[in-house]
Amino acid sequence: MRFGRTSKAIGVAAAAALALSACATAGGGSSATESASGSQTGGSISVAETNAFSSFNSDSAKGNVDINGKIAYMTRGGFYHIDNELNVVRNEEFGTYEKVSDDPLVVKYTVKEGVKWSDGNAIDAGDLLLNWLVESGFANDAKTDENGKVTSGTNYFDFAGDTSGLNLTKQPEVGDGGRSITLTYSKPYADWEIAFGGLSDGGIGLPAHVVAEKAGLADEQALVDLIQGLKKGDPGNPAKENAQLKKVADVWNTGFDTKSLPSDSSLYLSSGPFIVDSITPDQSITLVRNESYTWGPAPKVDEITVRFIGAAPDQVQALKNGEVDIIAPQPSADTVELLKAIDGVTVDVEDQLAYDHIDLNFSGVFADADVRQAFLKTVPRQAIVDRIVKPLKEDAAPLNSQFFIPTQEPYKASAESNGSSAYADVDIEGAKRLLNGKKPEVRIMYNKDNPNRVDAYSLIQESAEKAGFKIVDGGLGASDWGSALGGGTYDAAIFGWTSPGVGVSNVPQIFKTNAGSNFNGFSNKEADRLMDELIVTTDKAKQDELVTKIDKLVWESFYGLPLFQSVGLDAYNSDRVEGVKYQPNQTGVFWNFWEWGVKG
Repeated sequence: MRFGRTSKAIGVAAAAALALSACATAGGGSSATESASGSQTGGSISVAETNAFSSFNSDSAKGNVDINGKIAYMTRGGFYHIDNELNVVRNEEFGTYEKVSDDPLVVKYTVKEGVKWSDGNAIDAGDLLLNWLVESGFANDAKTDENGKVTSGTNYFDFAGDTSGLNLTKQPEVGDGGRSITLTYSKPYADWEIAFGGLSDGGIGLPAHVVAEKAGLADEQALVDLIQGLKKGDPGNPAKENAQLKKVADVWNTGFDTKSLPSDSSLYLSSGPFIVDSITPDQSITLVRNESYTWGPAPKVDEITVRFIGAAPDQVQALKNGEVDIIAPQPSADTVELLKAIDGVTVDVEDQLAYDHIDLNFSGVFADADVRQAFLKTVPRQAIVDRIVKPLKEDAAPLNSQFFIPTQEPYKASAESNGSSAYADVDIEGAKRLLNGKKPEVRIMYNKDNPNRVDAYSLIQESAEKAGFKIVDGGLGASDWGSALGGGTYDAAIFGWTSPGVGVSNVPQIFKTNAGSNFNGFSNKEADRLMDELIVTTDKAKQDELVTKIDKLVWESFYGLPLFQSVGLDAYNSDRVEGVKYQPNQTGVFWNFWEWGVKG
């Protein structure tokens, strides 16, 4: 289970602010037909999202942007999904997973016979093994220094999530005629039920037979043989880089990245209810029904088009004009007011399991802790909240934890003890004293096409320059900001994380040394030790205690600052579509897309 980078929430990174005339369609979607039972089936629905599509691999560090995950959610099969009450809902039409033993922890995953990719190839143990190899980091043997830099060995797959949990497993046992794998853990694992193959994590991942072919292997069996022949990586005694595995990893890491529809259809195979039919880069993506899909809830509509519209007023106008049926714009009081004035539109405004933040790199200008601390003293968190969130939510306040949100019981105690009170107000004079006459140059990366991101950047720039910082505008476009994270081209980044709402694995995903989504080089041995303990701790009170300790260590390192908890906004034409329900986690409104229908 992993965090995803988000764009739909307030102030969180978004996508291109496209003019409506550039990508408007004749209407939101086509009409449905009525079945003999009287229910509506078929037709099409159009959805506006803020981010632009950039990869068919949403599990990679580069591809882990919310819209990529939402497309994967509709085109992949998996063992479970998370509903809007944050319950784990299993899909036993796709396959089953069961805890075979508690001591040791043993979990068996079996794909149902007949489940297949859209090219007709069976989904089998080869696909499960590849997914396990990626998400376990089993072969990784890289050793890092105190700054998180690799000094020896190899990290093969650029997985966005945390590998700590599945890394507790040994080589899986393949069974049931090549349709199952059994995982045996060396220790208890808190998130075992959501560790593998869920739709919120891209389902069962990329097709093994395609990855094998693109990596130059003879076939999928050759990939299975390669995986089963691997020994567990040992950073203390790293092996020579495995050239064939490196080729496989290179294909997995970047081979499915694209802003347009590949001419090679094997790069966008489906194992879910829909398959991608067309893409207009930075404008829209259209999915049509996967006719071979029978292993899960069947969608009511035949086609879903997602249009990428960054500016909230443009999304509202598109909904009003009937050009889209469902929108998920950045929330603001003005946007909500405009939506409520449109006849036949239902508006959902709720808290989101997401937060906005600014992170500082632990290298370059910010390698100096005094410079990091000085910069954080200039960040006008209250002014950012007042401008972006307060008009929509009167009791909005700066977020004072990197891990908890205000509605969670541990939040208050953690906020009171973690050191966040030092950043309740801007302290320009304190920043100047720390800089001692220095005038550091800081490049800030953010999504320049998102008006709220522009506001946050502008407020930070104005305040920081009062203390002597020279701020360089490192804003990037809609489909470029996500892939720039961790690339070393900036000193600070403003973006957001959105949570699945279940599990604890998202903590090491971002904050553990050399983790897949650790983009700023944060490394703390004590925090790493606590995170190792966290993932094998099943008691909720003990988990909260451990996370509270980690929260304090992160604040004490001058890591960056959380800005605010995001507010979610969905709106839809309830005269035309039905079945739309609000979801606070990273899947958003798409969580039950199979229930969407077009009214007659």
